[in-house]
Amino acid sequence: MNVFDSPFIVPVAGMIFVAVIIISGAVSKAHARRLKAEQRMAMVARGMKAEEIALLLDQAPEDLAEQRARDAMLGTYSDPMRGLRNGRRTAIFFCSVGVGAILFFVTLVQILGEHEIYSGAAAALIPLAIGIGFFIDYRLQKRDYEAMRANAEPHV
Repeated sequence: MNVFDSPFIVPVAGMIFVAVIIISGAVSKAHARRLKAEQRMAMVARGMKAEEIALLLDQAPEDLAEQRARDAMLGTYSDPMRGLRNGRRTAIFFCSVGVGAILFFVTLVQILGEHEIYSGAAAALIPLAIGIGFFIDYRLQKRDYEAMRANAEPHV
């Protein structure tokens, strides 16, 4: 049996294609962030001030002042809500891809009458399950963040 005659080749190739795009985008972003961090460290080692570094790396001083004020107010130097937003967006994306692919394959079965195409809908359960996992992680992180905020508020 020839591998390319299989009904699985189109959905599997599509998912591999999407996975390669997502992974290469993430690697590219991580590399860009690492290079920017190395540039900042080199500038700090040379004795440059934070405002000068921000100007050289295309960050306006007003944005830097707002970021410092927000960090001082929260008592942290990272934004935990950013991670929550990213997790929620990722969950929505994966669930949408899974549901859309399932609907596509079910519609294709209705049009063509070939029941073997349901295997594509079964393969679409993978991104749907990943999206549900991201939603669960989002809810757990949100609960932890809200508990941390409740404990950090001063009691009168």
